[in-house]
Amino acid sequence: MAVWALGINHHTAPLDLRGRFAFAIDQIQPSLHGLRQSFARHPEAAILSTCNRTEVYCASEQPQIDHTLDWLARTGGVSPADLRSHIYTLEDSQAARHAFRVASGLDSMVLGEPQILGQLKDAVRAAEDAGALGSTLNQLFQRSFAVAKEVRTSTEIGAHSISMAAAAVRLAGQLFEDLGEVKVLFVGAGEMIELAATHFAAKNPRAIAIANRTLERGEKLATRFGGEVMRLADLPTRLHEFDAVVSCTASTLPIIGLGAVERALKKRRHRPMFMVDLAVPRDIEPEVKALDDVYLYTVDDLASVVQTGQANRQAAVEQAEAIIDAGVTSFMHWLVQRDPASGVVPLIRQLNAQADAWRSTEVARARKRLAKGDDVEAVMDALSRALTQKMLHGALAELNAADPESREQTTQAITRLFLRSQGQNGL
Repeated sequence: MAVWALGINHHTAPLDLRGRFAFAIDQIQPSLHGLRQSFARHPEAAILSTCNRTEVYCASEQPQIDHTLDWLARTGGVSPADLRSHIYTLEDSQAARHAFRVASGLDSMVLGEPQILGQLKDAVRAAEDAGALGSTLNQLFQRSFAVAKEVRTSTEIGAHSISMAAAAVRLAGQLFEDLGEVKVLFVGAGEMIELAATHFAAKNPRAIAIANRTLERGEKLATRFGGEVMRLADLPTRLHEFDAVVSCTASTLPIIGLGAVERALKKRRHRPMFMVDLAVPRDIEPEVKALDDVYLYTVDDLASVVQTGQANRQAAVEQAEAIIDAGVTSFMHWLVQRDPASGVVPLIRQLNAQADAWRSTEVARARKRLAKGDDVEAVMDALSRALTQKMLHGALAELNAADPESREQTTQAITRLFLRSQGQNGL
C-alpha cells in the first residue's frame, strides 16, 4: 500500500494562489467524491484546507501523484505546470512525517499553535462522512493525533506562542494609543473570529459588533462579548463607524470592496482604519491596502509578528521531532506488515496458528488429567512447562546446531526475541 500527499502552504505559495484552492467544509465531501471518481481504482483520500494550506492525502496500491496534481490544478483553475512550481509532493514515510508535523503545529505559521489539530480532525471526519477514508489513512491520522498529543504534553512547543488573533491585537495597539476607545467590527462568526474577539475583548474596547450572514449565530457571539449584531448586508453603510475591522468568512469573493472603504474613510474624515483579513480567499479587496488611511494586514502580513520567540523554543522543536521520528517508524512498520508481498502477514498467521495448535493440545491434555482427579496445581505446572518447552524448542535446537560462523548471528537473534527487558515486553 502506498501513501502520498501533495499540497501548497504559506511556505510555497502566495495568498492569492492559496485562495484558489481553499475548500469550505461543505465542499469537502463532493470534492473527495470527484477526486476518487477521477481514478480508475478509487483511492482512500482526505483534504485538509485552512487559511495557510490545502493538502490532499491519498492511499492506494500504487502512488498516482501526477494524476492527483492534475485534478487539484483543474479544481483551482490553473495549469498543472503553474501549480507544480508551488506544490510539494511526499510519499510514504515523508508523507507520514509531514502529517505528524502538521498535526503537532511544527509546520504552522504560529509554531505549536493548537488550532490546526482541530482543523485536521474536521478534515478526517469529512473524509469519513464521504466514505473516502480507509484503514490506511485512518491509521495515519489516528497516529498523527496521538503524536500531536504527546508533543503537546511532553514538550513546551506551544509555550509563549502568539496566535494570529493575538498578533492582530498587538498591531492594533501600535496604531491606537488606547484600545479602550476603539470600536471593533468582526465580520463572520466562525472559530477564528471567536478567537480574535476574545483577544480584543480582553482590552475592553469601546464597542464590539458582529456582522454575519446568519443573525442567530452572530447574536450568540455578540451576546458573549456584550456587543451588537448586524446583518452582513448593512456592512457598507455602517463601515465608517468602526476603527478596527477583523474579517474571516468562507466567502469565495471579497465582501468588503475598495469603494465601500473609500466611502467609509470619507465619512470618517480620513481618521485611520485598522483592518485584518484572516480569510483565504480574501474577504477584503487587496487594492484597499494602497489607501493612505488604511492599515490592512492579511494572514501572510502577520507572519513576522507571530515568529516572535520561536528561537527560544528550538529545544522543544528538537524534542518534538524525536517524537515524530518514532511515530513515523511505527507507522511504516505497520504499513509494511500489512503488505502481503512482504511475507510478514503470512508468517504472522503461521506463528499464530502454531501457537494455537500448541495451546489446544496442552489444554486438552490438562483437561483429561483434571477429569481423572489429578491435583490442580500439578496440572497447571505441567501445562505451563509443556508450553514453555514447545516455544523454546526451535530456538534451542537452532542454537545448538549452528556452525561457528552463524552462531553469533543466531545468538543475537535469540537474545533479541527471547531475552528482552520487562519494559520491552510491556510487563
